[in-house]
Amino acid sequence: MMRRAPLLAALLSLAFVTTPAPAHEAGHGGGVVQRLSQPLKPGLDEGVLLVVTLAPGEASPPHRHQAHAFVYMLEGEVLMQVAGGPERRLKPGDVFEEKPDDIHTQARNLSSTAPARFAVFMVKKQGVPVVLPAN
Repeated sequence: MMRRAPLLAALLSLAFVTTPAPAHEAGHGGGVVQRLSQPLKPGLDEGVLLVVTLAPGEASPPHRHQAHAFVYMLEGEVLMQVAGGPERRLKPGDVFEEKPDDIHTQARNLSSTAPARFAVFMVKKQGVPVVLPAN
């Protein structure tokens, strides 16, 4: 448990320091707001925190993570989708979740002039690559 404490602290500081509070939370002082809670698949034993930057107009090819992946938007606007799910337009402060068996069909920066940036916290099996082909 002690090994995970620095990772959790980094995630929390990233969420609270680098992004403004959503409009409905602004002006109410400090505090903690739970944005997402999800039971995890047994056997996942590694936490990974990534910050992804998509260049203007950039889109990732279809892929999967074989992990629980939790996305927190930092800057810009991105269109996200997993196979069989609805398209989601994410702005700063929005969250998105992928399950271990999901195929991530779309992650596209909607701006043609500005980068988009989001944090991804993954819980996965140690030794499994962070990104895998969609097949």
